[in-house]
Amino acid sequence: MESGPPHAYLTTAEVADYLRLKERKIYDLVRQGEIPCVRVTGKLLFPRQSLDLWLMNHLEGDRAGHRPVPCVLAGSQDPLLEWAVRESASGLALLCHGSGDGVRRLLDGDAMLAGLHLLDPESGRYNEPARLGLGGMRDLVMVRWARRRQGLLLAPDNPLDIQRLVDLTRPGVRLAHRQPDAGAARLLGLLLAREGVDRQRLTLARHPSLSEEDLALSIRQGEADAGLGVEAAARRQGLAFVPLHEEAFDLAMRRRSYFEPPLQRLLAFAREPRFGERAEALGGYDVSELGRVVHNA
Repeated sequence: MESGPPHAYLTTAEVADYLRLKERKIYDLVRQGEIPCVRVTGKLLFPRQSLDLWLMNHLEGDRAGHRPVPCVLAGSQDPLLEWAVRESASGLALLCHGSGDGVRRLLDGDAMLAGLHLLDPESGRYNEPARLGLGGMRDLVMVRWARRRQGLLLAPDNPLDIQRLVDLTRPGVRLAHRQPDAGAARLLGLLLAREGVDRQRLTLARHPSLSEEDLALSIRQGEADAGLGVEAAARRQGLAFVPLHEEAFDLAMRRRSYFEPPLQRLLAFAREPRFGERAEALGGYDVSELGRVVHNA
């Protein structure tokens, strides 16, 4: 292999050298659909990251003792992800009860994927495996889904003129909130602390909202006046929105799940033009890094 920075895509000859195989064997693997590759103007190219994941997935003994993992997407709810799961015919079932719940289900083998957006207050980075309790997963892979805008969801036309977090402490302002281990709940606490807003001065809605959609609906129906959520949820319910923060939303999985048909169908669909059109229409998304492997244990 050449010295210097590695290329993102390898040729057939480079892959043969990398794997210590003959080029004829590489073509056999391509024909059998066994090895990840793309065809550009008739030429085969092999994404280096996908190739490395494929190699790790074929470690001897890596599959021993594994029970089948259900085709379930757990973790945090995301409007764009929900839509893509349905439209791609991925076969994934949605069980989105917050990032913390997704971590537990992934560890217990009760979910194939977990959508996460948990900010580490010390490093300022998102979805740090060790901080999530996932540091011991030797086959953990995280793939970027999107960057999203988080902010205050408010009643249409913002009748209370809420512009900042401190405005939430006014008498009579009711705050919709998420369950404690949800990513939005953690982010709200960090933003309040950063702005020096005393959480004890907030008037919380009686019950937590268990999803982005539930939180937006509670504001739309007049059960609360404001809440922290994603811009796409605000737009879907016709709510006002005040942007506060941009976050990373990633998909966490075991390495072998990366190659399962449900995820591959989902990622293939995300490369279609109408996916990008939907992301733009929903609002608040940057999908330029979608599919990038951000962690490979």
